[in-house]
Amino acid sequence: MEHLNPPSPDSGDAVFPAGATVAVLTAEGLDRMLDYRVPEGGIAAGAFVEVPLGPRRVMGCVWGEGAGDFPAEKLRPITRALDLAPLRREMRDFLLRAAEYTLTPLTHMLRLATRVPALAEPPGARPILRLSGTRPDRMTDARTRVIAAFEEYGNLGFAPSELAHLAGVSSGVLKGLEAQGVLLREDAPRDPPYPPLDPGAGPRPLSALQTAAAAELRGAVAARAYSTTLLKGVTGSGKTEVYLEAVAEALAAGRQALVLLPEIALSVEFLDRVEARFGARPAEWHSGVTQAARRRAWHAAASGDARLVVGARSALFLPFRALGLIVVDEEHDGSYKQEDGARYHARDMAVLRASIEGAAVVLASATPSLESWANAEAGKYRRIDLPERFGVAELPEMATIDLRQDALEQGRWISAPLETAVGARLAAGEQSLLFLNRRGYAPLTICRACGHQVGCDLCDARMVEHRFRKRLVCHQCGATKPIPEACPSCGVEGKMHAIGPGVERLAEEAVALWPEARIAILSSDLAESHRALKARIDEIAQGGADIVIGTQIVSKGHNFPYLTLVGVIDADLGLQGGDLRAAEKTFQLIRQVAGRAGRAERPGAALIQTYMPEHPALKAILSGDDEGFWRSEAAARRMAGMPPYGRLAGVILSGPDEPRLWEAARALGRAGEILRAAGAELYGPAPAPIARVRGRHRLRFLVRAAKGVALQPLLRDWAASAPPAANMRLVIDIDPQSFY
Repeated sequence: MEHLNPPSPDSGDAVFPAGATVAVLTAEGLDRMLDYRVPEGGIAAGAFVEVPLGPRRVMGCVWGEGAGDFPAEKLRPITRALDLAPLRREMRDFLLRAAEYTLTPLTHMLRLATRVPALAEPPGARPILRLSGTRPDRMTDARTRVIAAFEEYGNLGFAPSELAHLAGVSSGVLKGLEAQGVLLREDAPRDPPYPPLDPGAGPRPLSALQTAAAAELRGAVAARAYSTTLLKGVTGSGKTEVYLEAVAEALAAGRQALVLLPEIALSVEFLDRVEARFGARPAEWHSGVTQAARRRAWHAAASGDARLVVGARSALFLPFRALGLIVVDEEHDGSYKQEDGARYHARDMAVLRASIEGAAVVLASATPSLESWANAEAGKYRRIDLPERFGVAELPEMATIDLRQDALEQGRWISAPLETAVGARLAAGEQSLLFLNRRGYAPLTICRACGHQVGCDLCDARMVEHRFRKRLVCHQCGATKPIPEACPSCGVEGKMHAIGPGVERLAEEAVALWPEARIAILSSDLAESHRALKARIDEIAQGGADIVIGTQIVSKGHNFPYLTLVGVIDADLGLQGGDLRAAEKTFQLIRQVAGRAGRAERPGAALIQTYMPEHPALKAILSGDDEGFWRSEAAARRMAGMPPYGRLAGVILSGPDEPRLWEAARALGRAGEILRAAGAELYGPAPAPIARVRGRHRLRFLVRAAKGVALQPLLRDWAASAPPAANMRLVIDIDPQSFY
């Protein structure tokens, strides 16, 4: 993200008198503000209001003084002010600047900040349903789903409509369970307060290095001014305990803290650690919580009652009243980039929001992004290192298995040296992890009679076989179809063949090699729910499996105390293709996965299967020379003018009619003089790597510019100079992380 200037002064939360004209921003798809007349009693800037929009009444936010370009006598009045905490000036400034940076309509940003069910409903009691403990007289599929919803989310109570939606049942099923006394209907406070957090409740003993790091972070929070600190620590070094001390400082100072996590499956384990540290659980904000919990968290963030929020990237858009600290855990993780709708990177938006709020930011990672590393090198961020694991635990020994010498047998993916190492761990009663970042059984299904590759009907993508589900799945649009017995092209039966390995196929090989071993697969697509996934992770951590086979989900902060061996099945997988971040992502992923081996008093080892042991990323992993790797990557990026030493924007033009799409793309190409005149370079148009998704054809451009170029105004003018047809869509992605 480019350096942002300090926010410009605003009029503050001025009160507009009755009859004045104000600009109201709604979350509707208008991409502009509308003028309304202030009702009796006046209205303050930032207030949430109900306004007429055509025949409807919608919620909006008073943004400031109206434009005044509409006849005053024709202005419609604000219907009423809503009983919601106003959107503070700092929050409005954040939404405005985030919209400008990402080229997202401001209305979409407001939608992000107000995407809460029944937000405008007045406080009070609400009917909820709970389980009584009585069993139904007979079980049906529908009743089983109702009970399963409580098992997944807890018996905290659901609104009847929400329970029906979660369980996929009709209201009649719920009424039947009520009549039998299985469900109890109660009135509950709509938004009960959160239990207080005690910053001095349960601090853990820290090492000398951790104590010094915690003191520095506490000082940054206590300064009550903007700062960003990169907390770089090897896996197992205690980064979480260190930054929780910064959270404690914010709580003690009466300010709020936000901790962002990259993976929802991590939240339960993290919440347990927070409860142990502060004596109570914080507010949660992610897709795995109920609608009522989201509404409660929004109101509590706005009032200041939620002192600590733990959430996914969208928690950045909560209307905090007194935000003092933002922690971005595993800041390098790719899931912090929102790839559809409002395209933003949560790490960069955290820095932006903190700069406006006068808050501290902590970016924590064992393998930081090159962007954060470069900002620390340039002195824009502070940097704290934790180079040692906490206690007696040691970092794992690492080695490569050169598959050019230890060749794989036909149809096998586990080499002889790795097989021997796993066998030794089994004999010792220890766990092994086999890592392959590819879901499903096989990435490709091909007909051996005619060579046909089974693809998605809606996308230019090959379908992935998921044998456990007995389906082929498109990982672009989610479409599925049965695994065919006969070739869809030539009709020959018995010739369909799976090509390449996924975790399911690797598990099949592991069962054949070690039939007595307990084998567990950790993959997001195999878990029925987030809580079920977390329960499986807990079971493994307690010794409930001998061999774990997993995708990248295993790299995200889990602690497996019995795990002493990590085998990376295909280290070369992430190095294929033209992604400018390929080496960086591979380095981060393998280092993170390898770090799962060897905790407590059990030494660990990591074996990396590769055909390219001489690749710089793999050599850096083996040598432990992180700084050398970053310096080498930085030099290559700087020479090429690529981020973080240059600016990129990815542009996708999509539409249903391919010939007309090419016409529109060529018109945009001709308009590229606007960009070139300002020193930017335009590449394209060209077919996107995945040229059709959900039936829409896709063409792409790439715009590159020097670091100092103000790219967003140029892109806005360029797009406006040759607007595509109504049935086409132009998407501009600032600082793209993927190019598909």
